[in-house]
Amino acid sequence: MSSFDPERRHLFKMTAVRGTALAAGPFLPCAMGEVAAQAPAGPAPLTVSLRVNGTSQMLALDPRTTLLDALREHLHLTGTKKGCGLGQCGACTVLMDGRRVKSCLWLAALAEGREITTIEGLAQGERLHPLQAAFIERDAFQCGYCTSGQIMAGVACISERHAGSPEEIRDWMSGNLCRCGAYDHILAAIQDAAEKL
Repeated sequence: MSSFDPERRHLFKMTAVRGTALAAGPFLPCAMGEVAAQAPAGPAPLTVSLRVNGTSQMLALDPRTTLLDALREHLHLTGTKKGCGLGQCGACTVLMDGRRVKSCLWLAALAEGREITTIEGLAQGERLHPLQAAFIERDAFQCGYCTSGQIMAGVACISERHAGSPEEIRDWMSGNLCRCGAYDHILAAIQDAAEKL
């Protein structure tokens, strides 16, 4: 911190100018216009092609848009939940090329060309995926907020062949949290589905 970056100095200066203008806005009507004129424009949108649940979608996105926000806000696939935003709770888990990823940690632009599966894409029409049916049968959800992420992680756990024992399932599902504590029911559902898949 001995050398002061001129860009940081500029940032602090602009913050001070804007803060002063906002505070003085009601008293100086022209101040708000000057602040708006000095505000930097956001990055140009990117055209991103996402293949989600077997369908390709072309989206114009801010380059900083996460895969989670692209799914929820642009494609209206709200089954993928927004939890912690830090990749710690697992509520946003989706499958990308068959492997589980936490969509809050992925930029949508980096998912281009990948096959993305969300909870909405698991069922075959009216026929539920075996793990979805097992979750219902085993009452493996309570409030339901984490359920889509748990199911997506469970599908990956089974397909990755990490469902051989209760201990192995617990280890491989440890990145998905359930605040209601339905872990024993989730474990039983994964075991049931693993026998059928």
